[in-house]
Amino acid sequence: MERKKVIVIGGGFGGLSLIHKLRNKPFDLVLLDKHNHHNFQPLLYQVATCGLSAVSIATPFRRLFHGYRNFSFYMTEVTRIVPKENRVETTIGDFTYDYLVIATGSETNYYGNENFEKNCMEMKTLNDAISIRNTLLEQFEKAVIYNCPDDRKIMLNFVVIGGGATGVELAGALAEFRHHIIPKDYPSIDPSMMNIHLIEAGNRLLGSMSEGASAKAGKYLEHMGVKVWLSTRVSNYDGLNITLTDGTVLRSSFFIWAAGVKGKLIPGLPAEAAQKSRIIVDEFNRVSGFDNLFALGDVAMMVTPDHPKGYPMLAFPAMQQGTNLGRNLFRISQGKELKKFRYIELGTLATVGRNRAVADLPLFNTQGFFAWFLWMGIHLIRITGFRNRIIAFSDWIWNYFTYAFSYRIIVRTIPSKFDPPLFRKNRLREDKSNPSVS
Repeated sequence: MERKKVIVIGGGFGGLSLIHKLRNKPFDLVLLDKHNHHNFQPLLYQVATCGLSAVSIATPFRRLFHGYRNFSFYMTEVTRIVPKENRVETTIGDFTYDYLVIATGSETNYYGNENFEKNCMEMKTLNDAISIRNTLLEQFEKAVIYNCPDDRKIMLNFVVIGGGATGVELAGALAEFRHHIIPKDYPSIDPSMMNIHLIEAGNRLLGSMSEGASAKAGKYLEHMGVKVWLSTRVSNYDGLNITLTDGTVLRSSFFIWAAGVKGKLIPGLPAEAAQKSRIIVDEFNRVSGFDNLFALGDVAMMVTPDHPKGYPMLAFPAMQQGTNLGRNLFRISQGKELKKFRYIELGTLATVGRNRAVADLPLFNTQGFFAWFLWMGIHLIRITGFRNRIIAFSDWIWNYFTYAFSYRIIVRTIPSKFDPPLFRKNRLREDKSNPSVS
């Protein structure tokens, strides 16, 4: 039987699930990603707030897929898709395919505001999380030096925009940092000087969860000293002044944007194949108008009666779509009929801090310690790699009893002066014996 080449763009939850499903099947699997690792995005905020090490939530693709006889990985960025030629263009050369799976995930949506894009911090990658951690710690080091109260206030004003799970979890982690770390590490700073603002445009937090979960999360945050702004929008940010739509101005040099995401599109697809920055797919995850082109996860818009705006941009739908597509590609190779995607709702959870979480589950909703324990267990299971789970679990246990937030190290990376030939465009060596390279 002729082996088909499947190129997967993006090593997120959807791409990984697809590759796992096609392990050692009669396909040549090629993963293209500009990073050499998968990172567990739901825990990036803990890296950003010194609770976890970056290596505990990331796994190199080559280690993750060690032993897969039909797998190849190339660290590169895809710049264009050429569907008519079954070809993708990348920064290291071109690849041809029989089947192409777009699993690029999402990127931050600044809604066209250039000042936000230029001046805000975002949290999508490990580099972003480490940069936020560095900035967080530098704010306190500067506050120790500055004697002017106004300067200190700017350094110690922490603003998060977006009241979804990321914003809520990040604000809660910052509140715990204020309560447990400042008194020990920065005795010259009064903890009450650190102000944490969470700004949400909607009328409640966690808009995708139940009203009970939303109200409970708000109470938790207010009890922890977080200033929650509801029904409030930010109109501008110049790197120092945050202007709200009601005219209020907050002065801060620490502003994290967690207010929205959009599908990460790649040039080359026809305009009619995308809607609202997501690729239109059918119930088999096929891109509209193509038989050998598929899209998964955040970047895919699969409209159903129950989900008229597409499935939520979360890990579970992406993983389930990846698994189903893996089955269907194998069924195609056997000449069998495809199976439609059916989403199994497993619930939504969000944590606010130690012993505080909310959970909307298929059979019941819960809050407090049980929800927090459930959140911790589910996230621990979903982290890739046994070693990573052990590291994350030991860090959580250590932090729980010592309140240590151990990873309080400022490390600024220096751009490399060396540009390896491997990453120069069109320098990819053509190897006809390797089915992964065109």
